[in-house]
Amino acid sequence: MDSLDRQLIHALYVDGRVPFSRIADVLGVSDQTIARRYRRLREQDVLRVRGRLDARRLGHVEWVIRLRCTPGAAIAIAEALAKRDDTHWVRLASGGTDVVCNVRAESEQERDALLLNRLAATRPVTAISAYCVMHTFFGGPTGWRGAASALTEHQAAQLAPPEPVPGTLRPASLALDDADRVLLAELVYDGRASHARLAAVSGLNEATVRRRISSLRASGALYFDLDIDHRLFGYTGTALLWISVEPSQLAVAGRTLAEHPEVSFAAATTGPTNLLASVLCADVYDLYDYLAERAGTLPGIRTMETAPIIRTVKRVGTMRESHE
Repeated sequence: MDSLDRQLIHALYVDGRVPFSRIADVLGVSDQTIARRYRRLREQDVLRVRGRLDARRLGHVEWVIRLRCTPGAAIAIAEALAKRDDTHWVRLASGGTDVVCNVRAESEQERDALLLNRLAATRPVTAISAYCVMHTFFGGPTGWRGAASALTEHQAAQLAPPEPVPGTLRPASLALDDADRVLLAELVYDGRASHARLAAVSGLNEATVRRRISSLRASGALYFDLDIDHRLFGYTGTALLWISVEPSQLAVAGRTLAEHPEVSFAAATTGPTNLLASVLCADVYDLYDYLAERAGTLPGIRTMETAPIIRTVKRVGTMRESHE
């Protein structure tokens, strides 16, 4: 990547749906140049804008599922999980025998169907650990900081979306109808889908599509994320940290993790451990330095397991054949 690629990625980090013409104006290049750069990165499967929903705003619950598999079975299980619309970040870890994925459940019935029936009945799975995400310290709309280093503060401010409406919105007031679900499913697949495309698949008119997207974004229920290959930025030392800390120090430890630039996600969870983090380092030697000098000094820490990521089977969004 050159400097313009990095500026484009940073611009989309600021606002995934900002018009290419606006990016071009801020960066001083042509609209065609920006569109061509994005199309190239997207065709290489290293960058895509994805729409995402804030689970808490909608009353959904997010889970991190860790599956221990028999040798040789993990890849097939990971690929099957990746095809599900309710999964993201499906990864092989710990020598390739662990599959870790994030799952969002809209109801107890969906949760039970996955955890108690589908996964439990999968013969090559030898153990299942389910971690309910109770509080996110870093991640979600805050994104990954590694993609946000190419623009000046003034340039980023020019591209920033409107601020969310202040105050807390009750999840019940954000109930989705069938048209919303179709609209959002399309945005999960392609966060930059045109209003015309979104109107065609949802059955809404374009003006209604614009209003609904604006309303969901303003409420904080909908945001746009970058589905990006971190290797573009030279990060190859990736790992999940399963951490146990003293309950009285959980909030402090979580907030401390959230300040570490190596951390792309940190959350308090239920389960065998109570703090989970995803970290991105330049290489395994940098990962060691981070673990020894920073993560290992978290307040109240009891234990920490490091699970290196061997392969990412699915990142953020829906996997399906292109319909464009």
